[in-house]
Amino acid sequence: MSRPTDARPADLLAGEAAHAELVEHLRALIRLRTVNPPGDEILAARYLADVLAAEGLAPEVLEPFPGRGSVVARLRGDGTGGGPLLLLSHLDVVPVEAARWSHEPFGAQVVDGVIYGRGALDMKAMVAMELQVALGLAREARAAGVDPARDAMPGLRRDVIFAATADEEAGGSAGIGWIVDQRPELVQADAALNEAGGMTVELLGRHFYPVQVAEKGYAWVRIGVNGTPGHASMPRADNAAVLAARVIERLARPLERRVVPVMEAAIRALADALDGAARDRALRLLEADPAAAEAALDELCVAPAQRRALRAVLRDTVSPTVVHGGLKYNVIPGRAEIELDVRPLPGTTPEMVLAMLRERIGEELWPACQVEIVRFGQPLLQPTAHPLLDLIGAVLRAHDPAAIPLPVMAPFATDAKHTVRLGIPTYGFSPLRLAPGEPFLELFHGDDERVSLDALRWGLPVLDEVVRRYCG
Repeated sequence: MSRPTDARPADLLAGEAAHAELVEHLRALIRLRTVNPPGDEILAARYLADVLAAEGLAPEVLEPFPGRGSVVARLRGDGTGGGPLLLLSHLDVVPVEAARWSHEPFGAQVVDGVIYGRGALDMKAMVAMELQVALGLAREARAAGVDPARDAMPGLRRDVIFAATADEEAGGSAGIGWIVDQRPELVQADAALNEAGGMTVELLGRHFYPVQVAEKGYAWVRIGVNGTPGHASMPRADNAAVLAARVIERLARPLERRVVPVMEAAIRALADALDGAARDRALRLLEADPAAAEAALDELCVAPAQRRALRAVLRDTVSPTVVHGGLKYNVIPGRAEIELDVRPLPGTTPEMVLAMLRERIGEELWPACQVEIVRFGQPLLQPTAHPLLDLIGAVLRAHDPAAIPLPVMAPFATDAKHTVRLGIPTYGFSPLRLAPGEPFLELFHGDDERVSLDALRWGLPVLDEVVRRYCG
């Protein structure tokens, strides 16, 4: 595939047509309310199946639980290049507080070159880009007189598997987790591309492109805080709401830094791409003195979202997210409940999470607390030496000569926690060229989630080239 800067007019026209179609599919997907809970991903799965079937493919819709739909389709290669490449995405989105948005969250409005809507970034843009790659391959096969549903496609030496699945935002057990357990043959592959990587991060005038090679785990924790109920006219120290507030305040303080090897390598690669004082500041992120490291981070990262993201991958984190308690305004509650989102680094076990919570809460409050890890997802480390990673770097540099690919760890978990159970190296790569200052990280699960048309226009040919070159 030619780079956009030197493409022939026919290529430019084809590229614009593909971009326009991508935008329409993305807007259609945003309008489908696949909010988890309850999910209703079957709406999007059926939409995608219809689009794929119209191009001669044979998609399979899976609905293991009512409304929880996923769709898988295979484009066949001749097998001489190795095992398949899995293009993985998820169809569910998180809830919204619509009153806080400036545009209707499920309206998919295009305003000033930007598509607004829940899921625009997380992650229906990637669904639409992977769909467009699959459609392009199927159309070329049909033009060559090949049946896309059964025959090997011209130029493909590996199969390409398109899988858009349910339930990622709640752990994936009703989506890719179920497929891995019950229908592994549908998604077994040599490698996979997933969310959370390949977008521009501008830092000190350099264009870094993080590629996810690791991710933190997760622990969903429930803490019951027991007090003594009574009449609110007579305050008491063991008010469960007051005790819960004290617990939350203690848990909200940042934990100690711990630089794991994958992030040490990323920081050193970042420093190697910088010069002079900027390089020194980057290396000071590795200082043993926490104050010095924090000062270096503040100097290096101007954008608050960048600082938050980097801090999050240099320590285990705890975020209190849900608080329940109380029956009536004049009744002191006898019990309150706190839900926590804990994100452990590689090497942190469930037992270590519980010990950390106890140390933070303190022995005087601990007897009032009932602590339960509802669900634990292991942190993941992918192979950092892989031909797909090398290819991603080469394609990024071809489309942006200033690109600096940077293998990193994501502060959150993805559906890779299931694909690795099949031994599939799974990398976060959903390429988007972002304008300087674009608040990318703040939009995930945030208000006014959006993606620009220009970011998609750049990202689609990058993804397409990676798929074709790896599988061709």
